[in-house]
Amino acid sequence: MGTSVVIAEDAYIVREGVRMLLEDGGYDLKAAAENYHELMDAVAAHSPDVVITDIRMPPTGTNEGVKAAREIRDALPGTGVVVLSQYVEPEYALTLFEAGANGLAYLLKERLGDFGQLEHAIEEVLAGRSVIDPKVVDALVEGRTRPQSPIERLTERETEVLSEVARGKTNSAIGDALFLSERAVEKHINSIFTKLDLLPEKDTNRRVSAVLLFLAEREG
Repeated sequence: MGTSVVIAEDAYIVREGVRMLLEDGGYDLKAAAENYHELMDAVAAHSPDVVITDIRMPPTGTNEGVKAAREIRDALPGTGVVVLSQYVEPEYALTLFEAGANGLAYLLKERLGDFGQLEHAIEEVLAGRSVIDPKVVDALVEGRTRPQSPIERLTERETEVLSEVARGKTNSAIGDALFLSERAVEKHINSIFTKLDLLPEKDTNRRVSAVLLFLAEREG
């Protein structure tokens, strides 16, 4: 019997395409899941040699594939996991590998056009090794060498406040929109000025400068 595999992909056409590739390649397909919960149930039922999963699936369509991969590796250390992504998303790759890379692969879906690349990933995770798509590696390297934008220093809440400032809202209106007191908004704005290296001057000018930096980053 060939290598046993469970796949998870919510898009029907992609799921069926992967299924046919695997069956034609001699793999023993145990189950084809459409979402995170179906995947975890199938893994518990079959204890496959390899799991091939999309990175984004229901119920939230965010990072279910990464979450499943880590849980599967914890529960079944002998099971390799290949995570497929439609886009170059280096932050997800970092999350996937942060607790250990053995038996894990992160591959772009475009590689499915060359089944040999998927087979290589399967063989590597079966052997307890790891694979990361070259395009994701390139993005990681670029991210390490790219100078940090001052906007990246802001917290999520500060970014929300600055976004409201960019809409021309007063501190009072920002507070209403974000359910903050006006005093809290003032504190966030002062923190934004500090993190963006905007020296004390007229607050109106600093607000304009902060908005220009924010919009330039968004355009970039």
